[in-house]
Amino acid sequence: MVTLAFDVYGTLINTQGIQITLADMLHDEHQAAAISQRWREKQLEYSFRRGLMDHYQPFSVCTRQALDFTLDEAGISLDGRQQNALLTAYRTLPAFTDAQGLLQQLQLNDARAFAFTNGEAAIASDLLTHAGLIEYLDGIVSVDVLRTFKPSPKVYNHFIEATDATASQTWLISGNPFDILGARHAGWRTAWVNRTDAPFDPWGEAPDVIVPSLTDLVEKLGL
Repeated sequence: MVTLAFDVYGTLINTQGIQITLADMLHDEHQAAAISQRWREKQLEYSFRRGLMDHYQPFSVCTRQALDFTLDEAGISLDGRQQNALLTAYRTLPAFTDAQGLLQQLQLNDARAFAFTNGEAAIASDLLTHAGLIEYLDGIVSVDVLRTFKPSPKVYNHFIEATDATASQTWLISGNPFDILGARHAGWRTAWVNRTDAPFDPWGEAPDVIVPSLTDLVEKLGL
C-alpha cells in the first residue's frame, strides 16, 4: 500500500498566515510580510544549525528564538504580551486552501496519509485540529523523539519504522526543497508542491513529481 508523508509547515499549513497577526500589531502589511518571511527563514536555519551541531532544542524553541532575532534585526520592539500572542498564533496557523479537499479525496483511495513534521507531536496535533485536517490523517509522525530535524537521514528512517511502511512505496509530499532532497536520499518517492514557481535546487536529484498545488496530486500520483 502506498504511504503518503505530508510535511506540515509550508505544505499543509500556511506559515505566512501569521502575517495577519503581525499586520494588526505593526499596522504595516508590507513590513508584516517581510517579518513573516524572515521569521520563517531563521526558524529553518536554526533547526538546520542545531541538527548539524547535535545540540537539539524543540522546534517551538527554534521558532521563538527566530522571532527574537527577526524583531531585533528589524529594530521592532514588541512587549512580552505581543510576542506571546504571535507565538500562540503560530500554533493556530491556517491550512492552505487546497489541503482539506485533497485529504478528503485521499480517504476514498487506497493510500495512507500521515503528517510528518519537525514540530512536536502535541503542537502539530493542536495545529492540524484547529486547521480542520487531523480527521483526514492516519497519524502524526514527529521527529522530536529523535532530537534532530529534517533533512537528517535518521528522521526518514524513523518515519518508515513508525508507520511500518516501505521506502520505495512511500511518498514525501512537501513544499520544502530541503525536505524533498532528504527523502530522495533516503530512497523515497517525492512530490514537490511548488506554489511559487521557484527553481529547484541544482543537486541533480529532481523530485519525481512537481505540482503547483495539492489539488493536482491525486492525478499525478495515479491514486
